[in-house]
Amino acid sequence: MKIKDLFVRKLDRNINGVVKADQLDQESIYQELDEYVVTKELDTHFRDFFDAFLSAIDSPNHEDVSGKVGIWISGFFGSGKSHFIKVLSYLLSNQVTSHNGETLTAVEFFDDKIKDPMLFGDIKRAVSTNSDVILFNIDSKADTSKSRDAILTVFLKVFNTMQGYSGDHPHIANMERYLTGKNKLGDFHNAFKRINGESWLEQRDAYDFLGDDLIAALSEVLEQSQESTQKWLDNAEEKFPLTVENFCKWVKEYLDQNGDQHRIVFLVDEIGQFIGQDTHLMLSLQTITENLGTLCNGRAWVVVTSQEDIDAVLGEVKASKANDFSKIQGRFKTRLSLSSDNVDEVIQARLLKKTDEVSNQLAAVYQDKADIIKSQLSFHKVGMTFNSYKDEQDFINHYPFAPYQFQLIQKVFESIRKVGATGKHLARGERSMLDAFQTAALQVADEDTGILIPLYRFYPSIESFLDTSVKRTINQAASNPSLESFDIELLRILFLIRYVDEIKGNVPNLTTLCITQIDADRLILKQQIEDSLLRLEKETLISRNGEDYFFLTNEEQDINKEIKIVEISSTEEAKEMGDLIYEDLLKGQTKFRYLKNNKDFNFARLCDAHPIGNKLDYELIVSVITPLADDYQSYGPSRCIMQSTQENGQIIFKLTDDALLGQELRTYLKTAKYIRLKNNDTLLLTTKRIIQDRADENRQRHKRLSDLIETAMQQGECYACGQTLTETATTVKNRLDNALHYLVENTFSKLSDLTPFKGDHLKEIQTLLRSNDISQQTVLDNMPETNPDALQEIRSYIELSTHSSHKIILKDIINRYEKRPYGWPEWDSMLLLTHLLVTNEINLLLDASPLSRDRIFENIKKPSSWAKIQIIRKKTLDSHTLQRARQLGKDIFASMGPDVEEPLFHYLHQSAQQWQEQLKSFKPLADTGNYPGKKTIDQSIKLLDQLLQDKDSYSFIEKFNSSKNELRDLADDYHDLHNFYQSQKTIWIKLTDAYQSANQNRHSLDKDPDAVSVLSQIDNILKSESPYRIINQAEPLISKITDINEQLIDEKRQQSETFLNEQIQQVEKELQTVQADDKLRNDCLYTLQQYKQKISNNNSIAHLYELQSFIRDEKDAAFAKIAKAMEAKREKIEPGVKDKPSPIYKKPVIIKPRELTHQTYLENEEQMDTFLDELRVKLKTAIDGGDKIEIR
Repeated sequence: MKIKDLFVRKLDRNINGVVKADQLDQESIYQELDEYVVTKELDTHFRDFFDAFLSAIDSPNHEDVSGKVGIWISGFFGSGKSHFIKVLSYLLSNQVTSHNGETLTAVEFFDDKIKDPMLFGDIKRAVSTNSDVILFNIDSKADTSKSRDAILTVFLKVFNTMQGYSGDHPHIANMERYLTGKNKLGDFHNAFKRINGESWLEQRDAYDFLGDDLIAALSEVLEQSQESTQKWLDNAEEKFPLTVENFCKWVKEYLDQNGDQHRIVFLVDEIGQFIGQDTHLMLSLQTITENLGTLCNGRAWVVVTSQEDIDAVLGEVKASKANDFSKIQGRFKTRLSLSSDNVDEVIQARLLKKTDEVSNQLAAVYQDKADIIKSQLSFHKVGMTFNSYKDEQDFINHYPFAPYQFQLIQKVFESIRKVGATGKHLARGERSMLDAFQTAALQVADEDTGILIPLYRFYPSIESFLDTSVKRTINQAASNPSLESFDIELLRILFLIRYVDEIKGNVPNLTTLCITQIDADRLILKQQIEDSLLRLEKETLISRNGEDYFFLTNEEQDINKEIKIVEISSTEEAKEMGDLIYEDLLKGQTKFRYLKNNKDFNFARLCDAHPIGNKLDYELIVSVITPLADDYQSYGPSRCIMQSTQENGQIIFKLTDDALLGQELRTYLKTAKYIRLKNNDTLLLTTKRIIQDRADENRQRHKRLSDLIETAMQQGECYACGQTLTETATTVKNRLDNALHYLVENTFSKLSDLTPFKGDHLKEIQTLLRSNDISQQTVLDNMPETNPDALQEIRSYIELSTHSSHKIILKDIINRYEKRPYGWPEWDSMLLLTHLLVTNEINLLLDASPLSRDRIFENIKKPSSWAKIQIIRKKTLDSHTLQRARQLGKDIFASMGPDVEEPLFHYLHQSAQQWQEQLKSFKPLADTGNYPGKKTIDQSIKLLDQLLQDKDSYSFIEKFNSSKNELRDLADDYHDLHNFYQSQKTIWIKLTDAYQSANQNRHSLDKDPDAVSVLSQIDNILKSESPYRIINQAEPLISKITDINEQLIDEKRQQSETFLNEQIQQVEKELQTVQADDKLRNDCLYTLQQYKQKISNNNSIAHLYELQSFIRDEKDAAFAKIAKAMEAKREKIEPGVKDKPSPIYKKPVIIKPRELTHQTYLENEEQMDTFLDELRVKLKTAIDGGDKIEIR
């Protein structure tokens, strides 16, 4: 039986691929109603819709009715939204349609589609209401400007059109509405036709060109002047009141005119896509729906469809915009969500329904070949379960298609649409699926039962929707003489699944997708596919990533061709292979820890003789030979064994031969290099996407390379030190570690000479360096038991180097014992050297100066310092030299030191250092010049500094003995100085203070013989370089000079006090004479009286004489204050008197005769007379002035 004869309905009948709101011809209406399949999901949606619709009819006055007039129908592209809303329009208007002489209403079509009689009854009850139904696709009705009022404009347009008014010119429609309200619209039509000669309905869209006729007709029926009508027409469009409130008011007026039970339903298709990201349009829809519900009281409904997947329509919507969109949806209380889950149910009902006879035949086929059929439909590495036939009935329902095709084609359509390989009109749901399956079936309509439809049969159904670049790729391939027809079919399959993540283009899956017969031989088909893939890949029509193959567009082909010609060198290959092995597979391992001594051995890394990393001078070498090496085939067992003995032994890994490894590596390198060179901001978005795809593939390729290399190393050959290593390991790292362990043990022959220290090396070194004489002796006693061979090895090397005058650097010697044949850990070597240090066999020098024991640890604890430190073999002193030093030490420091060199050195060094510190503590006082011993202290410190510079016991003791005389002198000086600064300093300070106190009165004391004698003795003591033996004379001298000085001061103090009292008395007398008030008395006497305390506290005779002068000045100042006060008093008693007044107070005037001549002596009578004459004039002037005279 032919395929086309299997079905109840004709296979080649016309089926609309896409349901359109404005496609209303009788044939389309009949088919859309007749073939509409009410699935379980749609049954639920019909129930929800009519429940909401009837609730407004049954409870028109309920408070919630106004908020339930919005219905939001959502669903993916092609889920059947448009078909559903169109069927609703047929039902609500109870559409009548005829076909082949048969006339049916919309409800009658659903008599056998709705199984629930209650639901069917509700549908019939809703249909019986008086309703106007307006179905439209908003995108097709809107103009291109898409202003903020675009939705309102469309709603008004379809509403006006439904009433017979102008749809394109709302102000003209408003005029018509006005005329209708006046019952003059018919008169207007008649007047216009009479004036114009044509019907108004035919001519109204050209009203701009028929202004005179329009004005004449309108003026006539409204009985107004043409001027008024002209004015209205000129402003009508501009002043048209387009608001949501007006629109809803007009809807209400229309409903009221048609009765209380009349309803209007706006069915709007694809509202979500039209709104997009425009918040104003969202708000407009919300406002229209709310106002219609409130104003019309449940009689005006708004039913809209929108994509459920907002991102699929709007692109990447900002969160705020998505929230706005959800607000709009929230205004629609009833929300119906359609899916494509029952797509196979629809297709089976509309396209694949079989007759009973055919069903019986197909049942027999399935019973006979069920096992074969199931094996033919197997998949490999898929991301979801692709269904096969469940049973006999499932086979009948789906044949000639396979169940997986219904799942896969949905994924194909969705993925192609998402990546932009097709236009936005390609739907994923029942309608386009229906078209795709019909198209595929028609291609095999004349073939016999037994065939299966391969996936490439679905390509023609979407070809017309594809972007030009995709179609061009496949069309050009079809004309390529190097390709066969099957290659093109396979290419189409690879395109169809190109962007479907759930299925990969590997050979097993492609075999299943290409099955054309139930009895097809999969092995033959598999070989045919593999051959075809090679041809397609050679022509760069497809690319391979591992076992998966991918379709390439023209742009992708161009890029892949460019990738193929990218040049890479063998060095790049070896480096990348090395990185994959050493950095990725072995995690960057560059060291091997030998567990017996916990030493880390560095190893050099080679890949095909190319170094990996910067370090090549490590003694251990790991060399990997890969199939990429030019001489790979020459690396037989004998050559590998021979090479593993070179460089004192190394490891050779020879990977197993795998052609795929080299092919994948070269593709990886070429792709990575191409992306690195080409990827920049100037590329087209398409090119950027392709390059990103290649980068994603390359990341997967990198992972496959790692897996291939791991397998090749696990199964490959391994050689070390001339031996074949055959032991197995669970991982590549373990295999490498085992080989390195073998290499270490067979190339480091002296490794066993050292027993590694198990504790903390630094702590042990610090403990040894800090040990005292007793613990050092313990070290000496135990030394032969700890690593004697290793110690002797180092000791011998140092001795040999010393004899040959070879400079030994700490870093060099530690490095020496890290290398072959030793392999000793660096800190174990450092610990051995520390043993030699504490047993005084070696010394360390830093910058050519010996390191003292207390400084050693700080300088060796960081390996970075080792290059600056030199090791020298320590010299030892004979017993005679040691005994001399001990005796000299006793003579100087009063104690006999140890008889062992190092402890004796520490004793002498520490004692000298203590003296040095004492002398340095005396030095600040001596440097002031007020204390003795400065020169001696400086000389002693200098001598000790020179001695203490030697940190080596040998040179220190030698210098100590050679400085015997100087040290004995220093000891005598030290004891004098120590005794002075510890015991005699107090009496020295007292002597100095007594001397300084007396010295300020030296001029007066020099007149006293006893004082002169005492001061002379004190001078001798204070000025002596070594006053230590005579300082015991200081006490009586201090007492005697203090007594003499104080007695003299007391006499001068009494004289000063008597003088002060006399001056005060003179002032007081003057104050009494003038009867001074208290203020004047205080001003004149206060300062004088303060001098009493100053005289009492002063110990300087010179200062006391100076105070008398200050006192006389203060007395003169007091007299001046009295005179000034008296003058002010006289002015007050005799104001305005110009003649000289009689004096009431004689102010004192001081006359100093000495100031009347500059001569020292009067030598004759003439000089005497001149002097006396001048004096007489001076005296007479004062007397004549009413003053009194004080002669000084």
